[in-house]
Amino acid sequence: MNTNSVIGFISLGCPKALVDSERILTQLRAEGYGISDSYANADLVVVNTCGFIDAAIEESLDAIGEALDENGQVIVTGCLGADSAKVLAAYPNVLAVTGPHAYEEVMTAVHQHLPQPETPFTTLLPPQGIKLTPRHYAYLKISEGCNHSCSFCIIPHLRGGLVSRPISDVMQEAENLVNSGVRELLVISQDTSAYGLDIKYRTGFWNGRPIRSHIQQLAEALGELGVWTRMHYIYPYPHVDALIPLMAEGKILPYLDIPMQHANPEILKAMKRPAHTEKMLRRIEQWREICPDITLRSTFIVGFPGETE
Repeated sequence: MNTNSVIGFISLGCPKALVDSERILTQLRAEGYGISDSYANADLVVVNTCGFIDAAIEESLDAIGEALDENGQVIVTGCLGADSAKVLAAYPNVLAVTGPHAYEEVMTAVHQHLPQPETPFTTLLPPQGIKLTPRHYAYLKISEGCNHSCSFCIIPHLRGGLVSRPISDVMQEAENLVNSGVRELLVISQDTSAYGLDIKYRTGFWNGRPIRSHIQQLAEALGELGVWTRMHYIYPYPHVDALIPLMAEGKILPYLDIPMQHANPEILKAMKRPAHTEKMLRRIEQWREICPDITLRSTFIVGFPGETE
């Protein structure tokens, strides 16, 4: 292996971005590149950025600036990279700028500026790839993007519309993770409960049997792996109700992460979010009747335009 082929890596942002970083790092190691946690030991640095809110943008720009000061050779990727003009206006001397989940573009930029080592190490990589989480849990990303147009959210602009992964690929990755010792799978995406909508809930195969690309059937299949499965980033579609009996039966954890965003119907309408507050409260009551142990996690926006004290 060419010992000079060493990449530094900085990963910022949400769990979805972390999974992107894991995939890029896995490909780098598969091609024989070394990975360094030091600017001084790296030939170039990849910065995976976040561009969701102003504080995240500032943190990402600071990280790019620090990498340039300390190393000088920087490739920018991630959500902030979707606004390449903003990155290049601040740092015109970066080597390349790519958007989120642009794995091939990142690798192309690396190849252009740092030749690939002669001896790849694909066979030395574990089946689950490189993970940046502790060994007992891992993120399982099932789709990219979002089809909603919430007025406060820039994610569809940064990451595009919904693109679901084939369910056979998702289940194979889940099995690899469990076989590697992972005891908790955290299912993530921009809109987890919309999984399969873009591919019309296409039927795939897992262990020789058909399985639809739908969040309910995915949850049932994951429940067969014998580990904890936790659902994140759930939009409150009606079919989410079908997950609650699975929780009551112990197939998946009695936990839902549902960003409600607000409780006032008028503000919710302005946000372009579901505004049926009373109906949502009744659904939660019904969920608790079916699964008394259910835990709900949510986020709420304060100070939205038009909101009063």
